[in-house]
Amino acid sequence: MNKVEYPRIGESVYTEELENGLRLFVVPRPGFSKSYALFATRYGGADQRFCLDGEWKDSPAGVAHFLEHKMFDTPDGGNALALLSANGANPNAFTGSGMTAYYYSCTDGFFDNLRTLLNFVSVPYFTEESVAKEQGIIGQEISMGDDDADTALYYGLLGSLYERHPVRQEIAGTAESIAQITAQTLYDCHRAFYRPSNMVLCCVGDVDPQRVRDMAREILPPERGDAPRSDYGPAESLLPHRAGFERAMAVSAPQFLIGAKAAWPEKGEARLRVQLTARLALSYLVGESSPFFHRLYAGGLLRRDFSCELSAVADTATVIMGGESREPESVLNALRNEVSAVAEQGVDEQRLERCRRALYGGYLRSLANFSSVAVNLAECYFDGCDYYRLFEELGTITAAECAAFLRETLAEERLALSVVRPL
Repeated sequence: MNKVEYPRIGESVYTEELENGLRLFVVPRPGFSKSYALFATRYGGADQRFCLDGEWKDSPAGVAHFLEHKMFDTPDGGNALALLSANGANPNAFTGSGMTAYYYSCTDGFFDNLRTLLNFVSVPYFTEESVAKEQGIIGQEISMGDDDADTALYYGLLGSLYERHPVRQEIAGTAESIAQITAQTLYDCHRAFYRPSNMVLCCVGDVDPQRVRDMAREILPPERGDAPRSDYGPAESLLPHRAGFERAMAVSAPQFLIGAKAAWPEKGEARLRVQLTARLALSYLVGESSPFFHRLYAGGLLRRDFSCELSAVADTATVIMGGESREPESVLNALRNEVSAVAEQGVDEQRLERCRRALYGGYLRSLANFSSVAVNLAECYFDGCDYYRLFEELGTITAAECAAFLRETLAEERLALSVVRPL
């Protein structure tokens, strides 16, 4: 396997693309007792329309999430989760808008568990009876989400920003959409998206990279196959679809999210630079050490739960910030004023450098989190960039780039506000 060294952070990664198209990443951590494996596909809740082998196909909303639930069923009537747990692993899975991942951590039996992981994810088994049963379970999950303030806030914001892009739809789908799912639907989507050329395997720990490669070659299908192409609909402008969303729910105080669509380049290293620029600029503008946060916190308009991030999924990039506030509109106005000040005065170099160092330290600390390393490796691979490049790239981002990002992305006409108020 190809060994890539990153001397700046003392890290090395073994990587290779197998004959079937699967990308492998193994991050050796000699002497650690814990190991972690993540097997992911470039397939999420937004991938509802796709082209496979020259033919366009449509699937109901919620199939990716539904498929994740059913993948743990095995032909012998067992359950892969139970099998992994019995062998000392801590397994689970998640579905996002653009990726589905299956993972486990363990201290012993890493390769026995890896064999189980590769087998059950690559060999689907569904019946109409099990699908019908799961429709009831996921239907209850969707109903519970209807009463969740965080869910209402989040999708209220995305529905305000995006007019057509499927990222605005809940990953689990709706009761009506999942009722259309059949065993054949699941088999078709598995065949389309769970082919090795559309997947990545990331392992972190004291494990043998060659043995990981040999096991993947032994178990996974040898055929390469073309990766499917997803269609997210016509391109949308960077302006929001509507000004905002508001709903009354059983909450003790108003909850809010402010968001804006960010320009997102084609796949490649440019995406990594946009993400780093966004995180550095947002930390400077509204982070916990910023004058904005301290001023609004002292005035009782913000609490410690205030957060801000760039969410980049399914060929979209969205700035999302929020928390709890008695006056969400006042927070929005204060943000507009802060962005206007940056547009007029620029970015203070010394304060930006402090934010850069804090961000760099956070990234260094995250290397101790095996889950974070594996997930970031997978997401960056699907975006066409190298995760470990961030430690070099972060130091090259300029104050002018940060000021331009804030001035353009958080312009007044680009902002949307989502609020959930007490009944």
